[in-house]
Amino acid sequence: MQKNLLLFLVFFSLIANQAKGQLVEDTIVKDQFSNQINLSSPYYTTLSFFYNLEESNFNPDEAAKTLRISEEMDQSEETLAIKLKQIFEGKGVMVRTSSIPNVSDYQDSTSGVGQPIFYFDKSKLPGVFLEKVDNQWKFSSFTVSQIPDLHKETYPYGTDRLLNLLPKIGNQEYFGLYLWQLSGLFLLVFIVFLAHFFFTFLLDKGLVYFFKRLEYQQIGENYILPVARILSYYLIVLLLSVFMPVLQLPVEIWSWIIVILNTLKPLFITVAFYKLVNVVAVYFARLATKTESTLDDQLVPLMRKTLKAFVVVIGTLFILRDGLNLDIIPFLTGLSIGGVAIALAAQDTIKNFFGSVMIFIDKPFQVGDWITSGDIDGTVEEVGFRSTRIRTFRNSLMYVPNGKIADAVLDNHGLRRYRRFLTTLTVTYDTPPLLIEEFVKGLREIVAAHPDTRKDYYHIYFNNLSAYSQDIMFYIFFEVPGWPDELRARHEVLIQIVKLANTLGVRFAFPTQTLHMESFPEKKELIPEYPSDSTFYQKKLGEFLTNELKKK
Repeated sequence: MQKNLLLFLVFFSLIANQAKGQLVEDTIVKDQFSNQINLSSPYYTTLSFFYNLEESNFNPDEAAKTLRISEEMDQSEETLAIKLKQIFEGKGVMVRTSSIPNVSDYQDSTSGVGQPIFYFDKSKLPGVFLEKVDNQWKFSSFTVSQIPDLHKETYPYGTDRLLNLLPKIGNQEYFGLYLWQLSGLFLLVFIVFLAHFFFTFLLDKGLVYFFKRLEYQQIGENYILPVARILSYYLIVLLLSVFMPVLQLPVEIWSWIIVILNTLKPLFITVAFYKLVNVVAVYFARLATKTESTLDDQLVPLMRKTLKAFVVVIGTLFILRDGLNLDIIPFLTGLSIGGVAIALAAQDTIKNFFGSVMIFIDKPFQVGDWITSGDIDGTVEEVGFRSTRIRTFRNSLMYVPNGKIADAVLDNHGLRRYRRFLTTLTVTYDTPPLLIEEFVKGLREIVAAHPDTRKDYYHIYFNNLSAYSQDIMFYIFFEVPGWPDELRARHEVLIQIVKLANTLGVRFAFPTQTLHMESFPEKKELIPEYPSDSTFYQKKLGEFLTNELKKK
């Protein structure tokens, strides 16, 4: 680690020696500016200002002549000139003289109307500019009036006092930096490590303990703690952004450090919100488990993916704007125009997307429901943003675009509260009416005793005489959640019906032709003999109810 630190200092010193004292890119000829102030053009005014504030040529009185003082200020002209230079250094503005016009009649054309003004950096210092009055180019009166506020903005929270305090440590040079700069740098590194240790201890111990007391330890460790750690890094970057301008590092180095710090701020915020989406998703997943609809369970992962994509897009825009200092307005304009073109080329995709939105809003079905519509016939397995996956009864998968489902007429069998069961029980013509009557009573008792049948509405009647049988209509409803439960309930009811028929001696009819022959005394007829006493059938029914139904 010491070796790496030494290599870093050597590399840093080479850059510092090269950039030291060069807030202005070009070298200023001493003989040209030592005894006079040239205000004939933006180029010469800029050189006159920065030359007289260099350490080797420090003359704030002369530099103050480049300021246009229009009103009485609370601070002296020399102090304002020094603070203006410190603003340039703190903002990391590299003044490139090759881009400064050396024309006395220069006019700014970027504002739409040509004016005799010159801006240094509209993005970092929009209120700092030169203006021409009476053939002299000076820092405008507006700029001078903004110096105190810009200085406080550049060096907030009283850190401007360190600008006068740190140089008292010493001006000896080591590795291309002054002793006070090196001391401040090591002190800042120590504070960063101390802050990192404090935040780590506070999060790993305090936050976890807090959620453990609330009985949410797993949520705290898996979801809240990663977000808090990212925010701790963000606070460290803020700490560096506040104190590093005080070190007055060479502008060529500091300008890159500013880009890095300004990029890290929105980056950490984006990552924090990206991880925070998981916390929101867990909360809505718990709410979804409390609802009867299974469609909510499918909505949660889709919502999580959508929110994460939204966070990434918005975070990228902020990184481009704040970190890389790019104008995102043209990008957004181009994106909107491109979005229209893409929308026209992908109408079906957009239609399917809004179809999925309508499915989640209207909830015409949920996962596990049996739906039919034209060629669609199966059980819903998953609802996506583009299509719905349906498992057919052939066990194949059918992917149906959500736009088609949104426009279709669906028959949702899964939303039935009651499932109808209609069949006809056919008994032979030789069954006597008394036996049929008792058989019907037994059927009704079977329905009344079964736990999954509807008790307030069913029809069981002897209602037809067909070609080969006497017909009993068996019309009932099952109150079950799904088709497998319906099949189980049917099985149980039908088993009870067969047992009842066997107990009472009821024979079920099937398509037959009967040939009647003359009966002989010594021959027994094929038609069974039924007792004529009604109490016999009542006794048999009572035995069935006692043995089969009442024992349940």
